[in-house]
Amino acid sequence: MGMTLTEKILAKKAGKKEVQPGEIVTVEPTWVMSHDNSAAILLKFKKTGVKKVWNPKKIVIILDHTVPAPTADYANNHKSIREFVKEQGIENFWDINTGICHQVMAEKGYDLPGAVIVGADSHTTTPGAFGAFAAGIGRSEVAAIWATGKIWLRVPESYEIIVNGKLPKGVFAKDLALHIVGDVTASGAVYKAVEFKGETIKDMTIASRMVLTNMSAEMGAKNGIIEADEKTEAYLKTRARAPYEIMHPDEDAEYERRYEYDASDLVPKIAFPHTVDNVYDIDKAEGIEVNQVFLGTCTNGRVEDLEIAARILKGKKVNKNVRMLVFPASWDVWREADEKGILRTLAEAGAVIMNPGCGPCLGAHAGVLADGEKCLSTANRNFKGRMGNPNAEIYLGSPATAAATALKGYIADPREVL
Repeated sequence: MGMTLTEKILAKKAGKKEVQPGEIVTVEPTWVMSHDNSAAILLKFKKTGVKKVWNPKKIVIILDHTVPAPTADYANNHKSIREFVKEQGIENFWDINTGICHQVMAEKGYDLPGAVIVGADSHTTTPGAFGAFAAGIGRSEVAAIWATGKIWLRVPESYEIIVNGKLPKGVFAKDLALHIVGDVTASGAVYKAVEFKGETIKDMTIASRMVLTNMSAEMGAKNGIIEADEKTEAYLKTRARAPYEIMHPDEDAEYERRYEYDASDLVPKIAFPHTVDNVYDIDKAEGIEVNQVFLGTCTNGRVEDLEIAARILKGKKVNKNVRMLVFPASWDVWREADEKGILRTLAEAGAVIMNPGCGPCLGAHAGVLADGEKCLSTANRNFKGRMGNPNAEIYLGSPATAAATALKGYIADPREVL
């Protein structure tokens, strides 16, 4: 019996000829990633009694969640992380002037085909866009890897998600992701490997593919994955930090479930409060007034996302009743968007350009909502209290929908302004 892409990667890493779903394998990850939560992880590591981390070259720490530090507690956390990094000789440390961890992992060449990447963040599924097995794990697990270099994993069953057809005007990867999450549901793929394939996926940019694997977590998936191809190799040509191996699923691989979609049938989508799978066509949301528009995050803060928003807002003004916050996903994105005039266009339209980072996504930094306020966000989650206030409401949409909404003052169809 053939193996899926996820099974092949885990078998290779475990030193086995083949693995089966449900089997337990022990592997040494290619990279283990953490962010501001490293302050809590290092305390757990110290409790193990181990003095030195197993391999300072394999540990990646990226400060992004609350940058720059908004409180003394966060500042002290950052200080303890910097001291630990120095003490342990950890080479792959990225401070507050780099970007969101999942974007930085891609830009700095950690996201490699065939790699096993684990991280103390649920959206560590993102590197699957490069043909890697990538999954979120707990803080205690990260501490254990720092100490031993090993983690055991249950080989997940695989779902096959096949998408063909051309995305219509005004419809983007985010709309497709929301459509799939709405269909599969938030608990429909718990601990499954979700393998995306089809002509629509092949035609996508790397940035758009990252949207799909990033949001695999919103189905409950253990990991999301896309076969690496020539676009992957072109992206990694000057970035890859280590040799890599492109793997492919066997033709006779067995999948537990298959979903098929025709992209040409899609329309812009909106996830209503307070769950990501509460998804409707945009016509059900049109006219809902918002107070804030949030463009950015590890889901939709890349150059192509800012660019489509700038195209819609060029020469126009953000509605006077709306605050539009723009958080580029990294400083590399910020610089490229600046060079292309994108940030200037957004600023002239009335958007507030913020420093790269997670910002208000988790409700711990700039852009927290007030009681009764509504926000249209390009993030990946809209749980109650997600942006810092349980008395606010969050709607999720694409960057184009965000820009159209900022322009109108209410949730608007981007096809009308493109």
